[in-house]
Amino acid sequence: MKQNIYDHPKFFESYRNLRESELNYNDLLEQPTLRDMLPELKNKKVLDVGCGMGDFAKYCVNEQAREVLAIDISKNMINVAQQRNAHERISYVHISLEDLQIRQQDFDVAVSSLALHYIRDYDAVIKKMNGCLKKMGVFLFSIEHPIATARRNMDNWIIDKENNRSHYAVDHYQEEGERQQHWYIDGVVKYHRTFSTLINELILNGFQIEQVIEPIPADEAADSLPKITNELRRPSFMIIRAKKAW
Repeated sequence: MKQNIYDHPKFFESYRNLRESELNYNDLLEQPTLRDMLPELKNKKVLDVGCGMGDFAKYCVNEQAREVLAIDISKNMINVAQQRNAHERISYVHISLEDLQIRQQDFDVAVSSLALHYIRDYDAVIKKMNGCLKKMGVFLFSIEHPIATARRNMDNWIIDKENNRSHYAVDHYQEEGERQQHWYIDGVVKYHRTFSTLINELILNGFQIEQVIEPIPADEAADSLPKITNELRRPSFMIIRAKKAW
């Protein structure tokens, strides 16, 4: 069963408020790094997987992408994207990645921002991305870091007697599979995979790894949101850029 937490009223309202505050890890940490890792987008056809509210799709057309197909499983997200980031070169489609049917070798670039850890069948996703990309096309995606998803209860910071974060616990790392977390609501499901699984599935499905980055905050980000300096103690995200080799 495909998970769609973003159409849960309480979750969506909380998440939207977080993103609109601008003081969040997406805008201060993940998105700047992801965008720095993009290839040249001029005249390229882009697939945006898990497009959310459409900010990244709009960024792509501003970078002169020829066309963007932006998909999301959440109707709420697609509605906001169409209202806030409509553009003649962007097509927003309400559909899950699992259900998406796309032509082979149709895209120059495929990008996914913090979506793949919600999907059960990672291997099927990688195969689909390889199939939709042209030869030498780029697949760029960010995910929650395996260190962050490893522990079964995903309650990883150990708090000392003074209520400070003493250290970060990593456990159950080699036990891949479902994790449940309270994030605005109970029962948010994510899938933990080891670093080697994330990389090797790409290699086995015809991709060449070009770059892997675990983002750290810029000084300006730390000034705006001091707690983001915890990223120097452990990473929240991993961003991988791979090229279709065959």
